[in-house]
Amino acid sequence: MERGPGRRFRLLWAAFATSAAGTWLAFDAFPLIAILVLHTGPVEVSLLAAAGPAAGAVLATLTGPFVAVRRPRPVMIGADLVRFAALATVPVAYLLGWLAVPQLLLVAVVVAAADIAFTAASGAFLKTVVAPGDLLVANGRFESTTWVATAVGPPLGGFAVGVLGPVTTVVANAVSFLASAAWVRRIGPVAREPTIAAPKVRPRDLVDGWRVLLAHPVLRPLLLNVVAVNSLIMATAPLAAVLMLGELGFAPWQYALAFGAPCVGGLVGARMSRRLVERFGEPAVLRVGGTLRAVWSGVIAFVPAGPWGIVLVIAVQFCLVGCAGLFNPVLATTRLRLLPDESVVRALTAWSVSTKAAIAAVTALGGLLAAVTGPRVAIAAAGVLLLATPVLLPRRVRVADS
Repeated sequence: MERGPGRRFRLLWAAFATSAAGTWLAFDAFPLIAILVLHTGPVEVSLLAAAGPAAGAVLATLTGPFVAVRRPRPVMIGADLVRFAALATVPVAYLLGWLAVPQLLLVAVVVAAADIAFTAASGAFLKTVVAPGDLLVANGRFESTTWVATAVGPPLGGFAVGVLGPVTTVVANAVSFLASAAWVRRIGPVAREPTIAAPKVRPRDLVDGWRVLLAHPVLRPLLLNVVAVNSLIMATAPLAAVLMLGELGFAPWQYALAFGAPCVGGLVGARMSRRLVERFGEPAVLRVGGTLRAVWSGVIAFVPAGPWGIVLVIAVQFCLVGCAGLFNPVLATTRLRLLPDESVVRALTAWSVSTKAAIAAVTALGGLLAAVTGPRVAIAAAGVLLLATPVLLPRRVRVADS
């Protein structure tokens, strides 16, 4: 095994960067196609946005045990190829005039399930290509790449849709997964790549990942905290869009600027994570970063109209994504260090399923609350609940635990 982030890590990073670029280039591609091509209403668009990931999480739960007993690298390649094949059906159907909402929903389900499988397998694979002391460096680079793609991808994708047509970004996203599979294939076999010999998959294997996470004194509170924080933050995103584009009358480009420019904060936070851990230690960074990322979202409820409203949103979002960019790579590193090799895939699958299902459920509840009280009250309620989430963070983290 190569010491440090060597050639194998660089190839894995290239795969991650390629697929991340495609994913964020195609951000909101399906809702745009549903609106611009299929002329659907808000009910169908909301169903497409929530039901696809939720059903994908259920599918990932059912297929997770089969993924867990296979070597991570082939799983990653297979997940990339599945995502490519599923997305490729969209432009084909569009050209033939057969495209419909049920197909988009089915593709969203398959892609969401493959996303979870790839993420879980890549976590296990990362432990085999990077030395334990370099995990934070590797996760910091992944996090930095994510925030760069998040900042640049959606504006470029919107421009591409406007110039080249509504399915352009879907094609680009599909090709990005094909390229990712090629990068992962170039890594080659890894001697330490874990696999679990199992004669058959048992029903209890469906919940093994949750059993591992919930039995661990550090991973259990981290999971509960991440599920709560991520779902509450993501639930405010559509509410903020309704508030800013509707009640406050901001132009779409102003809304995009307000939520795109602050992604630089995520890059800054990710770049700072290693230095802060070296100075203060992983437990302190987890506690402080995890606490700070929960204090910002509620401020969006008080955004005024006019230029100062845009300035306030940019400032709040910069602080939020900066704290998230600091927290996330430390969380990913701690999680990998604490999970036994034979449990990584099952546990990461359970983690992803939990967060995606919670986001879908809380987003739906947030929409119902906003329908009754208005978006400001719903955003403020989510913000108040977020302030309580730091109590879920573990008080002590044994970074050398396994």
